[in-house]
Amino acid sequence: MKIAIQSVSQKGYDLSFKLKEILDKDSMIIKCDIYHKNVKENFNKIFYEYDAIIAIMASGILIRSISNLINSKTSDPAILNIDENGKFVISILSGHLGGANKLTRKISDLIGAQAVITTSTDVNNKLGIDVLASDLYLSIDSTSEILYFNKAILAGKEILFTVNSDGNYDYLFEYINDNTLEMNVSIYFSSKVKNGDILVQCDKHEITLSPYRIVFGIGCRRGKSQYEIYDAIKKVLNQLNMHESRINKFSSAEIKKDEEGILKLSDELNIPVEFVEIEKLKDFKSDDIQESEFVKSKFGIPGVCEPSALIIAGDDSELIYKKTAFNGVTVSVAINKKIKILDGF
Repeated sequence: MKIAIQSVSQKGYDLSFKLKEILDKDSMIIKCDIYHKNVKENFNKIFYEYDAIIAIMASGILIRSISNLINSKTSDPAILNIDENGKFVISILSGHLGGANKLTRKISDLIGAQAVITTSTDVNNKLGIDVLASDLYLSIDSTSEILYFNKAILAGKEILFTVNSDGNYDYLFEYINDNTLEMNVSIYFSSKVKNGDILVQCDKHEITLSPYRIVFGIGCRRGKSQYEIYDAIKKVLNQLNMHESRINKFSSAEIKKDEEGILKLSDELNIPVEFVEIEKLKDFKSDDIQESEFVKSKFGIPGVCEPSALIIAGDDSELIYKKTAFNGVTVSVAINKKIKILDGF
């Protein structure tokens, strides 16, 4: 997630730096930038450049500043509002699909503040269909139906999930099992549903959930075992609250194509690995990757795990987990929200 922090007062400015210092250490925060004063001018710029905006200011200033920028729950960034004393963190916009509610809870824990969340499903301890989609990294084909499904869930109506019997839906079954009290769900199997998709129905309404493409980039010191690499992968999965079955591919650089640990792990987990050519890595440009001086001096490439993951995930992909080292193993995660999973990827 890319976060912008906008403040107005000196107290807010000081809180911005405190918050940035904490967030910069978080592997799931790809970038965190601070903006001060010039509120309307800055909002016109950062509203379209960041996944989330933390506004440390009075709510009236915030609302007036973003009112003409708001477009859709599918595209608006997550907006959080914090008072300059850091007592309250309020989820203002894009609570579910944009992740504002999750980020509100996270930020409030980090600075010892009170989280304020007002969405109906959350305050009634129910699981919104858009929350499920966000948690499982799934797209929703008809966002206009979200309101109907969330109202049905609040009313306790039965929600039907239909999946392809040949697909791997372990991530879905585990998630639903862990949230049985929040949604009344029945699961059916049908070959008419595309492998990987999830057909969701209630009364005569339906939506289709489709998995985004997810690639785990791997770099490691020579000779690292499959168990050491797997241990790093599991730590990342735990931090992302992601099921192993949501990994579509591993990636690395071609200099690692004979690395037994990576190859054996790929075989054991039945997750294909793709090695990116050195020339492609040399030509790859992104402001989001952390360049390694060692790798650059030795191989002439900016890095291994981040650029390889972004390249394999495809055009318009983005990092959701930046390069992080685990005892000689580096892992990053790229997601492509423009390309759904196709058979054979």
